Amino acid sequence: MRIATRLNILLVVLTTMVALSVGWFAVGASSRAQYDALDSKINAVIGSGIGHPNEALSNALNVVQANNYDLTLDVVDPSGAVVQVATGTVALKKKPTLAEVHDMLRSVRTDSGLPGFRVRSIYVGGGDYLVVASSTSDIAERSQQLTLDVALTGFIVGLLMLGLARLVMRKDLSTMESLIGYASNVAKGDQRGAIPPSAGSRDVRELQAALSTMVGALHERIAIETRSVEAMQQFIGDASHELRTPLTVVKGYNELLTDPRINDEQRARASERVRKEIERMDVLVADLLLSAEVREAPHRLDQKVALSTLLLGRVEEFRLDHPERVVTVEVAPGLQVRGREDLLDRLLTNSFSNIIRHTSSDSPVGVSLRLRGPSAVLTIEDGGRGLPEYGVRPQRFRRFDQSRSRETGGSGLGMSIMADIAEGLGGSLRTSRSPLGGLALNFTFALDETAS
Repeated sequence: MRIATRLNILLVVLTTMVALSVGWFAVGASSRAQYDALDSKINAVIGSGIGHPNEALSNALNVVQANNYDLTLDVVDPSGAVVQVATGTVALKKKPTLAEVHDMLRSVRTDSGLPGFRVRSIYVGGGDYLVVASSTSDIAERSQQLTLDVALTGFIVGLLMLGLARLVMRKDLSTMESLIGYASNVAKGDQRGAIPPSAGSRDVRELQAALSTMVGALHERIAIETRSVEAMQQFIGDASHELRTPLTVVKGYNELLTDPRINDEQRARASERVRKEIERMDVLVADLLLSAEVREAPHRLDQKVALSTLLLGRVEEFRLDHPERVVTVEVAPGLQVRGREDLLDRLLTNSFSNIIRHTSSDSPVGVSLRLRGPSAVLTIEDGGRGLPEYGVRPQRFRRFDQSRSRETGGSGLGMSIMADIAEGLGGSLRTSRSPLGGLALNFTFALDETAS
């Protein structure tokens, strides 16, 4: 059952119940008021004879006649005989017994032996009793008619409320039906078309906004999953290709080494080539494992790393190993970041290894670490030939030009590993043209807020 149908049924039921409850309360109050008025007449007649037994009958008749009361007056003698001295519109159909008369002396009541009447009795002397009775049939009929009117009114009020509710909630119900249909289509995989607009109440607008956010997140998640699958397929293909090449070389030279016809010089050259290919495979596998760890494993960023101190140490080592290079250093002191020291150390190692591998031995190098807002910005630049394009995130196994090939000793993962490390530690890597003429690696890291 649709929610709109449920709401309509609930509203009609509640409205009808409230209307009937109020109506039945009114019917009860009206009936009680009529019974009270009837009892007052009977008590007025009885009261006229209290204390005057010998005059009670005549006084009762006078009161009935003077006020035109629709009452029946019966006198019951000691033998149980009944004499009717006044008859109402509806007379008693059964003669009261002496036992019933004695039970009626104290108050007006409805006796089980005289159904449909309110009665009371009084002693009138000489052993006789006066019974004053009034029929309740008119009250019962009026109450029954009023009850039917209340039930009909409650039904009509329920229908009116249903019509009013549908008129007021028409936009909301229409929007909800559209949203349900849209959500069903999305669940079935049909994500075409825009989410239905909402012109209804605030709750429905919030529902529409929440559904829109959810569908947007779903689309984004699907896009991420699609990119992830594509990247994984590309990675598997590239990795298998990169590993197949050295394996093929090793296999070929291994077969050559088993050939007894080659001389010692050829054997030594083949052995050296096998050794280099094995070393290159070892580097490639290590880089693949590190890349998988950085990209897939969650990092605990609760370790303080003194980035300024770590950077100055690596720069000093680079200067000692390459005294022929001009190295310009500008490092802000005391900067600390949240991360892992081993990953940051690998990032610096890769950065300087790229400079060594892809620039001439006398190319200048610039290193700077500056404070920019809540971040630390690290720039490592060189005076080499740079890249054909900048601002593109490095991809696994992607070499930007032929000079950066596997023959130079690289695995094709160095730049992507640096980007993975930076992003895994909550930062970023951006490539740009260096004022020195070559490549500038720009890293951004979040500062440790607890550092003084």
